[in-house]
Amino acid sequence: MLHRKSRVPTLPLHLMLIPAVILTLIYAYGPMFGIVMAFQKYSPARGFFDSKWVGMKNFQYIFNMPDFYQVLWNTVIIALLKIVFSLLVPLALALLLQEIRKKWFIRTIQTSVFLPFFLSWTVLAGVIFEVFSLQGPLNAIFAYLGLEPIMFMGDKEWFRGILIGSDVWKGMGYNMIIYLAAILAINPNLYEAAEIDGASRWKQVVHITLPGIVPIIVLLATLSLGSVLNAGFEQILLLYNPLVYESADVIDTLVYRMGLIDMQFSPAAAFGLFKSVVSVLLVSVSYYLAYRFTNYRIF
Repeated sequence: MLHRKSRVPTLPLHLMLIPAVILTLIYAYGPMFGIVMAFQKYSPARGFFDSKWVGMKNFQYIFNMPDFYQVLWNTVIIALLKIVFSLLVPLALALLLQEIRKKWFIRTIQTSVFLPFFLSWTVLAGVIFEVFSLQGPLNAIFAYLGLEPIMFMGDKEWFRGILIGSDVWKGMGYNMIIYLAAILAINPNLYEAAEIDGASRWKQVVHITLPGIVPIIVLLATLSLGSVLNAGFEQILLLYNPLVYESADVIDTLVYRMGLIDMQFSPAAAFGLFKSVVSVLLVSVSYYLAYRFTNYRIF
């Protein structure tokens, strides 16, 4: 006699999803109706339905802005440098920790490196201001050495490096854990065989460790492509000032000033839509590359 396979009832599981779906529709998809502002001369008094339709004029306006290409360049270069160093610094740190034999020391380093990841940019911005201020400890060291103090937070040359360095410092603990997990997944017999053959620790890293974690490196790199136009709005907004706009102003901060400070709602919406379209294309390309080279897929 054949017995039917028992099925797990899925209706309760689907019912549990209803609150999340409702919140997503309200806060993620509902505001997308505001995209219509990008094609209007929007006026809050007239609303979406009575504001004048101007077609692509807002896009022509933002593309002809004198700061458009500078802001676009700042966004791309800051985001790319953050991506590159956020991949390489945690990788180097993970490889160094892998060579340490003192477990207590490894745990101490992991905890101290991972701690900034849990702190908000609001807290870290205060720390960064204190460290790099004219009266901060860094300039105090310069003064002790007889050097002139540097206005780090108001110098466009230094400020971009501070943005990139602080972002890498905040997030490197997270990527380091990913790399360490990938290293632990490598067959230890490979290291034993290499040691028997006389391979040094450096050669073991080059010929075993790095090839073993290449799929993870490629995966993280390809998935990072989707965030090329996300240079870190919260971090930059909390740290930057008019003195460094030339090197630190990005798309998100410009849209914030245009829309909420200058009340240019329609151009700001057009700029935001332009960024969203490019970001969707980059995310699609990054997921295709992740599937193509590492067989990673969401669905």
